[in-house]
Amino acid sequence: MPDIVSIGEMLVDMTYFRSESGEAFMPAAGGAPANVVSMAAKLGASTGFIGKMGRDMFGFMLREQLNKLGIDTGGVILDPNYMTTLAFVKNMPDGDRDFVFYRAPEVSADINIRYGEVNRSMIDECKVLYYGSLCLTNEPSKTAVLSAVEYAKHKGRLTAYDPNWRPMLWEDKDAAILTIRQAAKLADIVKVCEDELQLLTDSATLVMSIAKLLSQGVKIVIVTQGAKGCIVATQKGIETYPSYNVDIVDTLGAGDSFFGAFLYKLCAIGKDIDELEPEEIGQMAMLGNACGALTSSRRGAIPAMPSPDEVRALIRA
Repeated sequence: MPDIVSIGEMLVDMTYFRSESGEAFMPAAGGAPANVVSMAAKLGASTGFIGKMGRDMFGFMLREQLNKLGIDTGGVILDPNYMTTLAFVKNMPDGDRDFVFYRAPEVSADINIRYGEVNRSMIDECKVLYYGSLCLTNEPSKTAVLSAVEYAKHKGRLTAYDPNWRPMLWEDKDAAILTIRQAAKLADIVKVCEDELQLLTDSATLVMSIAKLLSQGVKIVIVTQGAKGCIVATQKGIETYPSYNVDIVDTLGAGDSFFGAFLYKLCAIGKDIDELEPEEIGQMAMLGNACGALTSSRRGAIPAMPSPDEVRALIRA
């Protein structure tokens, strides 16, 4: 059974590109939960995915992508009553990204997974369950995901969370903040960017925000900072880890690649979080930085993720 399991959305990223013949969008597999286990799988982890896609050409394409990477698809449902979600993505001149989601409660598969459809046997045997916030925007997927996370906690599994804040998918910002804060309280490991950290804690400074999450029971707080690298904090201390120098092409999926690599290394080390040495946390962070940097040097999310040989070459260089 897989060591790292993710639950939530898998969708089609329609990524914008310009060529001599004009402008177009190219389909590729994406969605943060799928991205995270894909990077971990590329590094050699045993992984699995729980989620619902449409029984359409996109759903079959996405499941095939998981199968190619050796990811356990025992938790995948292809439902003929719904459609696979599409996300159109374009990089903006200021370095930010513009998203347009083709997703609605009446038609989209990912937000219509029910708790009774969750393959709990995959959670029984895993070491880490990853979850995000996109499937918390609507019912029944909100109950399905949060109940699965609570089940994992009951079973003594580690839980890893990324808010992955997409405000355009929430009808009410105040309700959204309450939900993502509720989800964070169930996590042993939380990965955020600085804006998401502020959203989770409403604290005045970065250090105060990190301290607040740690006081709520989070064991590892990771703050990704793009080209600057990342900050990792535990009850034992806080440290900054620099990134690797690459030419940035597309940052889509870079944070997910980081987290997948981080979780892979955590499982490979095989220690309880409280027993980790600073050097081991550094190894986890720097492997994550390498994978995130390489992913951002190419287009797409899962298609851009590096091989172990590419990661080793960057670290040696």
